[in-house]
Amino acid sequence: MTIEGEVSGSTEAISPGRLAWRRFRRHRLAVVGVVVLALITAACVLAPFLTRYGPNELIRIDGAKATLRSPGARFWLGTNERANDVWATVLYGGRISLAVGVVTALVSSLIGTVIGVIAGWFGGWIDGVLMRITDLFLAVPFLVAAIILSQAPATQSWARVVFGPPNSSRSVVAVIALVFWMPVARVIRGVVLSLKEKEFVEAARAAGASDTRIIVRHLIPNCSGQIVINTTLSVSAAILTESALSYLGYGVNGVTTPTWGNLLNRAQGYIEPHPNLLLGPGLAVIVTVLCINFVGDALRDALDPAQVAS
Repeated sequence: MTIEGEVSGSTEAISPGRLAWRRFRRHRLAVVGVVVLALITAACVLAPFLTRYGPNELIRIDGAKATLRSPGARFWLGTNERANDVWATVLYGGRISLAVGVVTALVSSLIGTVIGVIAGWFGGWIDGVLMRITDLFLAVPFLVAAIILSQAPATQSWARVVFGPPNSSRSVVAVIALVFWMPVARVIRGVVLSLKEKEFVEAARAAGASDTRIIVRHLIPNCSGQIVINTTLSVSAAILTESALSYLGYGVNGVTTPTWGNLLNRAQGYIEPHPNLLLGPGLAVIVTVLCINFVGDALRDALDPAQVAS
C-alpha cells in the first residue's frame, strides 16, 4: 500500500512506514526523548564501565565506612547510609527498573491484545464474559490490587509458583502485568469490532480463511499501530508503578537489588540533610517517564491513519 504525496512539485508514492517516520520526526520533543532514552539505557547497560563500584559494594576510606558523603569528584552523587556509591546504585537500579517497565508492558500488551481480539472477533457470550471480567479488574484501583497481589507469594504456595519468589523482579512484573492489561484489551476490542466489518475481512471469509488465519494475518497486523502506542505508554506507567510499589516497600527487595523506587524509599529519611540521595533516582524516574510519554504521543500522531499525508 502506498500513499501519494507532493514532493518537490512531483507526485511520489510514499509508503505508510515512511509517512509515519516523517510525522514522527516533526515532534522535536519525541526525537529528543528517543536520544535521551538511548543515553539512559546505554548508561545503565554499561554501568560497570561508568563506575568503579558495585551497587551493594561497601566503600571504606582509611578503614572507616564512607557513609553519607557529599557529592564530589570521587562520588558524583555522594554515598548513602550503607556506604554505597549513589551513582552506581542509580545506574544498576536503572537496569532493573527499565527491564521491569519493558517486560511488564510487553506481557500486559500481549494479554490485552489476545483478550481484546478474541472478544471483538467472536462477540456474543464470549465478548460478554471477557468484558465483564475486564470491568471487574477495572473496578479495583490498580495500586491497591498490585499491593494485595504482591503479598500473595509470601503466604500462598501457588502464588510463589506463578509469580516467583516474594519481592523479586519476576513477581513485580507478574503483579503489574495482571493489573495493566485491561485498557489494552478494551482498545483492541474496539479496533477489531470496526475491522471485522471491512471488505478485506469479508473477502477473506469468502475465500474460506479460518478464524485463526483472519485474526493472525489480517486483524492483528491492522491493530499494530494501537498495540505499539499502548505498549510504549505502558512502559512509563509500569516504571512509575514499580517505583511506587518499591517506595511503599512492596516492590523489589531493596536490600539485595536496587531499583529507582527502593532507592527513593531508602532516601526518604535523609531528604533534608542529604538531598543528593533523592536527586539521582528521582531525576532518573522523571526524565525517563517524560521521554517515554513524548515518544508515545508522537507515535500516536504518526500512526494515526486519519492524519493527512503531508
